[in-house]
Amino acid sequence: MSDPKYATLAVHAGQHPDPLTGAVNVPIYLSSTFELNGIGSDKGWDYSRAGNPTRDRLEQALAALEGGTSGHAFASGMAAIYALVATLHSGDHVLVSRNVYGGTVRLFNLIVRHYGIDIEYVDTTDLAVLAAAIRPTTKLLHIETPTNPLMVLTDIAAVSQIAHAKGVEVSVDNTFLSPALQSPLALGADIVMHSTTKFLNGHSDGLGGALIGSKPEHKDKFWLVQKAAGGILSPFECFLVLRGIKTLPLRMKQHEENGRAVADFLATQKKLSRLNYPGLKSHPQHELAAKQQRGFGSMLSFDLGSKEKAGRFLGALKVFLNAESLGGVESLASHSATTTHAALTDENRASVGITDGLVRLSVGIEDKDDLIADLDQALEAV
Repeated sequence: MSDPKYATLAVHAGQHPDPLTGAVNVPIYLSSTFELNGIGSDKGWDYSRAGNPTRDRLEQALAALEGGTSGHAFASGMAAIYALVATLHSGDHVLVSRNVYGGTVRLFNLIVRHYGIDIEYVDTTDLAVLAAAIRPTTKLLHIETPTNPLMVLTDIAAVSQIAHAKGVEVSVDNTFLSPALQSPLALGADIVMHSTTKFLNGHSDGLGGALIGSKPEHKDKFWLVQKAAGGILSPFECFLVLRGIKTLPLRMKQHEENGRAVADFLATQKKLSRLNYPGLKSHPQHELAAKQQRGFGSMLSFDLGSKEKAGRFLGALKVFLNAESLGGVESLASHSATTTHAALTDENRASVGITDGLVRLSVGIEDKDDLIADLDQALEAV
């Protein structure tokens, strides 16, 4: 058989029947420790912080879906991002996309910088600016594409070429699109990061994060962080992500269809001063999105002009839920300045374009006509 297509991988990668019982679903191995064969000899596992059969299956699936050499599951998306920099040293330099998720900024600014690691935020849409920012001490370029919540894209292939010419690795936060719609490693990146809480899980019932490496040294490095720091994903939540991955291709098709329909509707609304969705031809990076993505996804944001108007809009919604997070089957709406980017100062939010009137939507898989009707009636309150 030739290499399986993506939908087949989603159902079967890492999910072969249990060899002991024949169970089709991966068992949840709720064991903290494992019997040894003798001194220095085990059956593949000794202690669940270092490895667990359920987690192994998820990590195999993640590596297969992203085309990587190894997958690593962590207790949250932030734990995964922390693992990216955990093996760096004082004096190392890290470049980061200018308008990344606020939690990433909080981690880097308030914790990682204290270790003597130099964090610099740069406009990765400007290749000349990026190239000029690379130093002899630069070890990593970490990007989000699209960014949260402004949907700004970075050309993964182009920045990877620039970074690799200077010996710098590239990591890509692929949470907003999932491996169903974007493959950063195939475009030249070295490492992929996910908050598995989002589209990979897909049901808003478990936290998790992941790193997928493309080199043998990534396997050793990230496993060391898992074992030494201990921020690993529990067997039960590994099971939840494995369950979610099976339906990922189907869910993403509906997310995509609904996202496009909602964006087309919002593009006609005069109460919005700005609409950020790369699937619209009016988006300045529409051509890049069409080139490096296999779809435009279901994340978008728009500006209603003020915090008061955003509050009235969010309060009037009936189908969309006013809640943080994204990527679940249910549609969510959130006020970015007081949720995802609350950790930033007013000045920092303004500098990257996070206004008080900005609302982010995660479009779910409900009937698109119901979603549009809900947005329409909520806009009447603005």
